[in-house]
Amino acid sequence: MARSREFDVEKALDAAMHVFWKKGYEATSLSDLTAEMGIQRPSIYSAFGDKKELFEAALRKYTRFHASRVRAALQKHPSVKDEFRSFFESLTAEDYDQNPTRGCFCINTMVELAPHDEKFEVLTREHQMYLSAIFQETLERGIQTGELKTVKNAKALAQTLVVSVIGLTVMMKSRPDRSFINHAVEVTLSLIK
Repeated sequence: MARSREFDVEKALDAAMHVFWKKGYEATSLSDLTAEMGIQRPSIYSAFGDKKELFEAALRKYTRFHASRVRAALQKHPSVKDEFRSFFESLTAEDYDQNPTRGCFCINTMVELAPHDEKFEVLTREHQMYLSAIFQETLERGIQTGELKTVKNAKALAQTLVVSVIGLTVMMKSRPDRSFINHAVEVTLSLIK
């Protein structure tokens, strides 16, 4: 008869996600994971598999959370322009308020693992495409309401906005001068008209 787990799998996965998000895949040890998750190695292996499988599960949890958060952020205002302004301003404000900045777990993975691991290349690309779809839906809503009069290709603009988000998020890790980032945000937002 199989024993029931004596820990909350979702809480343990959440703890693992935060460790990997803070330290990255390579710098995270199994000891880091057991300490934060509050479980021993055999329980990790039984519930999640090896470290790489645990990392993948944590990344998938994060991307679901992040996508729903982005979607919600882009539904707060009646104005599409205001939604994107609020989204970009909160993106940069969060990174300036946090010390040290963790950035985006998915983008961190894109930089650390995607160049040499096909699975993580695909997973991070899927998230980029999903964000692009959310941005495109939002832009198309603005086109339909007549708010965005000059946007001719919502898909291309959405992809451009994803590139901007990724670039800003990576740059924020080096804590650049705030005016540098503010100018970049303003130019990005000027595309949405």
